Amino acid sequence: MQTTIAILPGDGIGTEVTREAVKVLRAVEQKFGHQFELPEALIGGAGLDAEDDPFPQQTADICADATAVLLGAVGGPKWDSVATEKRPEKGLLRLRAALDVFANLRPVAPHPILADASPLRADLLQGVDIMVVRELTGGIYFGEKERTADSATDVCTYTRSEIERVLRIAGKLAQGRRQKVTSVDKSNVLETSRLWREVTNELMPREFGDLELEHLLVDAAAMHLLSRPADFDVIVTENMFGDILTDEASMLAGSMGMLPSASLNDGARGLYEPIHGSAPDIAGQNKANPCGTILSAAMLLRLSLGLEEEAASVENAVNQVLSDGLRTGDIAKPGEAVVNTADMGSAIAAAIDAAN
Repeated sequence: MQTTIAILPGDGIGTEVTREAVKVLRAVEQKFGHQFELPEALIGGAGLDAEDDPFPQQTADICADATAVLLGAVGGPKWDSVATEKRPEKGLLRLRAALDVFANLRPVAPHPILADASPLRADLLQGVDIMVVRELTGGIYFGEKERTADSATDVCTYTRSEIERVLRIAGKLAQGRRQKVTSVDKSNVLETSRLWREVTNELMPREFGDLELEHLLVDAAAMHLLSRPADFDVIVTENMFGDILTDEASMLAGSMGMLPSASLNDGARGLYEPIHGSAPDIAGQNKANPCGTILSAAMLLRLSLGLEEEAASVENAVNQVLSDGLRTGDIAKPGEAVVNTADMGSAIAAAIDAAN
């Protein structure tokens, strides 16, 4: 099977972690007899430097022709003084719009062997398996904005249809999991959240009456993620709340470097990326953890290509190297031996090749 997967390394450690994900995809290709076409393209600061555009037309064309897109990271202090409309993050927003991806899926399932890497007690991590579904194209990030010397305004807007479509994604996921959806809002204060809760209370019983539905205010959800994380199954929420809560939830796994994500539309094409940023403080030093990007590639294989066995082989390989004791610096205990980015990627690729 020949498939095109667009590779967008982006900025900072994005170039390093995507390199290892490509290594793993090549191992899958060899193991299972596939043919992956993996064209690379510029985005973010890299696109700005080369083309004066954080989402160059050539990149847009490559992504339009691809079955799926694998992204590293965008941004960094180098571009902090760039005009707002040309910031590297604008390239990411334009990419999401071009792909029409509206639901961001972020699984949080701590590896038992990495319990010590989390600041939470090990007993709180037992049985934690959360899927956060974040609405990705609405809310305050995309609303009208106004700025003067003395004031600033960011408008948060949601429509019924935007809320309904992301709820359906969450409901379908929960039906294949533990049958529970937690909807997070701020309906005691915000009109957009009141609409969110109203639509949720209408749609979920009507279309997903077999599921348990829980509502939480975002501040309570932030607290319960740390005090009772194993009680959650699928969490669905709006754009900004999801952005914040998933960064908090990454601490359950011990490091942002371990967590993948997928951004989906109503079809098969998706955008896959680790949840971490460009980490300019360690960029170019071969220190970054590539597991989040590699696990994002596993999600790509499963959700966009329908390759369940291949996706499981990648996930099993990551588990294998962690069980064998390989650690990048972000997940290593004090005094524990550390491997670099390239060695971690090579070990995961080798584990795929060696598996029965």
